[in-house]
Amino acid sequence: MPSFSDILAKESIFVDRNVLSPHYIPEILLFREEQIEKIMKVLSPAFKNERPHNLFIYGKTGTGKTASVKNIMKKFNDMERKEAVMTYVNCKVYNTRYRIIQKIAKTYISELDKSGFGLTYIYEKLVSWIIENKIRLIIVLDEVDMIKELDDLIYTLTRMNDELSEGSVSLLGISNKFNFKDELDARSKSSLYETEMVFTSYSAIELQEILKYRSNLGFKKGIVDESAINLTAAITASENGDARYALRLLLKAGEIAEDKNREKITDSEVEEARRNVDEDLAAEAIITLPDHQQLVLLSVADLDLKGSRYEKLNEEESGFLFSGEVYEEYRRNCKKHKKKPRTARWFQEYLNDLEMLGLITMVESGKGIRGHTRLIRIGYSAESLKNIIERNFRRGSIPTDSGEVL
Repeated sequence: MPSFSDILAKESIFVDRNVLSPHYIPEILLFREEQIEKIMKVLSPAFKNERPHNLFIYGKTGTGKTASVKNIMKKFNDMERKEAVMTYVNCKVYNTRYRIIQKIAKTYISELDKSGFGLTYIYEKLVSWIIENKIRLIIVLDEVDMIKELDDLIYTLTRMNDELSEGSVSLLGISNKFNFKDELDARSKSSLYETEMVFTSYSAIELQEILKYRSNLGFKKGIVDESAINLTAAITASENGDARYALRLLLKAGEIAEDKNREKITDSEVEEARRNVDEDLAAEAIITLPDHQQLVLLSVADLDLKGSRYEKLNEEESGFLFSGEVYEEYRRNCKKHKKKPRTARWFQEYLNDLEMLGLITMVESGKGIRGHTRLIRIGYSAESLKNIIERNFRRGSIPTDSGEVL
């Protein structure tokens, strides 16, 4: 039987595998220098005892939004100016108004470490702390579109400034959805005086440079073939331009090479890694989806397994499902899982979200089909996706629609 000593004694092709993690924040963020400077300019008034504008950053997954903001947060907090602070909230984890305001307040007010305080009490304590210390508080809301009762949260935080005789609150929102503001009501939109910024996807050439930089830090010299880096960049650029995906692909290729005692990472390891990583990412994406998006995806998987009732009408687009029949299946699944179905307009938004994540693909119907509809094809194994979602339901991990109120 092998021991830990035997495993640790084996020579590794890695120098530091953490460098290839999507959670690693490098000192140098290639191709994001311009965006970082613009964000810093928006936030800099905090050091002049002025309130920075609210800022919202948009862009697809893996475009460097969070990494750039965390890089800036380190520089911001290194200034050691007690009157200006930035706090980070992962809204996939803290996804209600109560949890977010509690998380922010507990960071700075020790008495709130105990549980059981109501939202009104926490809110008033936070207001008092800002006034007493004359704080310019900047709240980073990462994955802001994941927040339930988002209208209430934005209204509460932005209107907090009306109660502050000293200090201020500013929001820095990060979202993968360009249209998330469309979901806000007029009250919330009027509360936001915002600056907006879009992070575009990385090109194949940019991804090559990012991968070279990280591989030089993460692997021993000469381990990664240049062709493997080029292939990883080309695959990523053709699919989504997601730098996190590219890094994960390279990390998995390294793990495959090490497990099989290979001295090089070549195209072969990258291709093998691609199959593994795609399935892992699909599972991760599904687990974090809100309940109705999961129900829509479950409906696509169900119909894919059963077969479309309108297949003969759609011979030119084999394997695609009609949007209308998916919506009917979605309503049935809502009833089965005791969820109130959303309107057809929201259903279309959920489809857009799933397509953005690469879980489905969509095309517009051709001339041979009466009327105008969207055709939907599942992006992964229908059976695998169905099993993942149903397992989530059995575990009770799908979030509810309830939330606290102020």
